[in-house]
Amino acid sequence: MKRRIGFLVLLAALAGGQIVWSQTGQPSAAEKKAATTLTLPPSPEALLPDDFDGWVASEPPKTVHDATALDPPNAAALKEYGLNFGVVANYKREDETLAIRAFRFTDESGAYGAYSYYRQNGWPKESIGTGAASDNNRVLFWRGDTVVDATFSHVGPMSAGELREIADKLPIPRGNNDIAPPVLGYLPQANLQGQTTHYALGPAGYAGADGVLPPGLVRFDLGAETATANYSLASGIATLTVIEYPTPQIAEMQESAIRAYIKAGSAAQPPWPKPLTDSDTASLEVRRSGVLVALVSGDAIPDESHRLIELVHFEVNLTAMGQPQASEVQKTARLLEGIAGIVIVGSLTAILLGFFLGGGRALYRVARGKPASSVFDEEFIHLDLREEIVGLREDLIEKPTAIHGPHPPG
Repeated sequence: MKRRIGFLVLLAALAGGQIVWSQTGQPSAAEKKAATTLTLPPSPEALLPDDFDGWVASEPPKTVHDATALDPPNAAALKEYGLNFGVVANYKREDETLAIRAFRFTDESGAYGAYSYYRQNGWPKESIGTGAASDNNRVLFWRGDTVVDATFSHVGPMSAGELREIADKLPIPRGNNDIAPPVLGYLPQANLQGQTTHYALGPAGYAGADGVLPPGLVRFDLGAETATANYSLASGIATLTVIEYPTPQIAEMQESAIRAYIKAGSAAQPPWPKPLTDSDTASLEVRRSGVLVALVSGDAIPDESHRLIELVHFEVNLTAMGQPQASEVQKTARLLEGIAGIVIVGSLTAILLGFFLGGGRALYRVARGKPASSVFDEEFIHLDLREEIVGLREDLIEKPTAIHGPHPPG
């Protein structure tokens, strides 16, 4: 008996273990049917592919978050432009090599600034991404908030098309991050030399792009942003620098400081940078417009330089803020208030008209010696029918046939 009971207990334990195994170890058919495969989006750091157009990475692209490790000589400028991270990859195709660095920034303004920082004046323009330029075997382009710097061992006729495949797959920022630097819009477009515009957010980026003024005089610590470009004028090349400050008060203060620095000439401290010493001193001019301070330098004659700087104009764009809409209850209350106002005004008008018209008639009657009210007047038109009725009754009594006719015989 004890053996039978023990055997039954063992069977129950084995059956229970099998049930648990079927529930926990292997999914049922219904569970398999209900299972959903999740496909995760690519990593935001995957700016460069493992292979494209026959190019194969010698090792997976490497993500670098430290600007100093990514590009030591230009690390300070990259930080000013808001570098988030970079991706480095080396590709091979037969006996050719291709080295690519992709820089991801906080917004589109930072990406354009870094692109203009790396691109030197005079580089030929290319059609890749939003903007591109090349220097022999080196091709530089930007799209959205990303800048790509590619160096070929040998540039061929299909090199630009191969880089377009990378540019088309770069992420595009959304919202406020997809806005170009507003200060660029204040640069006049007439006679502007292409591929010479530079945008700076800090002293390293400004000095690295051959800024005209000492970086300390610009006062980037006060929130300044600069745009610099060359212009082909009839008498020579002029360089226009536009500095945008947060407030007109700061701009006015810096205009005075820059004007005093230009006026000091050779005695200025710190000494003039090379772009200023190479300029015609008669053509140097400083002008302020709102939050903008503009400086023109170069070799153009004073009249042309003056006309160029006069084209820099700050305009205030006011945006109307939407007002909250009234609810249906508020609209109904306003309607009832309007109706009540109309009724009150109409009643007061009727009372005033009655008072003036009735009072005027009463005064007129009093002036004629009559009572103020006509209630007491006996001047009513009436018909006295009593005599006629009496006469008619007498006629009926005396001459009944006159009314009813003769009686029939018998």
